Amino acid sequence: MATEKQVMVIAMDDSPHSMYALEWTLDHLFAPFGSVQPFHLVVVHARPVPISVLQLVGPAATAEIIPMMEIDLKKAALRITEKVKELCNKKSVKEVHMDVMEGDPRNVLCEAVEKHNASVLVVGSHGYGPMKRAVLGSVSDYCAHHAHCSVIIVKKPKT
Repeated sequence: MATEKQVMVIAMDDSPHSMYALEWTLDHLFAPFGSVQPFHLVVVHARPVPISVLQLVGPAATAEIIPMMEIDLKKAALRITEKVKELCNKKSVKEVHMDVMEGDPRNVLCEAVEKHNASVLVVGSHGYGPMKRAVLGSVSDYCAHHAHCSVIIVKKPKT
C-alpha cells in the first residue's frame, strides 16, 4: 500500500524574504532526499484585490485605474510564478504546484492550508520590529496562531 505524500504550502510574495524562505526550504527540506520529493509542494501567492490597493490611494482613485491595477497585479503574479519555477528547476524540484489566490495574505494562506490539506506551512519573515509589526501586521505571526498545521517561519540572516 503506497502512502500519500503530505502537502507543504510555501507563501510567496515579491520580497527577497519569501524567495529566501523558498530557497531555504528547498535546500534544507528537499535536497537531502535527492530526486525523491518528501512533500507535494504548493507555492501560494496572495494577490491583492485591486480595490484594496486603491483604498490606500484614497478618493482620487477612479474606475479607470482598476483595470490597469488588475493588469499590473497579474503581471506581478506571473513574474513571481516564473521566479519560483526557475528556482525549483535549478534545485531539481520538478513537481511544484503554483496557486495564485486573491485576498489578504493572512487569510489566503490559512485558506490554502485548508484547501490543500497541508501538514506544513512555510512563511518568510520580513524581520519587522514591534512598531512596524503593530502597524502593518505580521503574516507569519497570524499564520502561526491561525493555520491548522505546523508553521515554519524562515528568517533571512542579517548581513
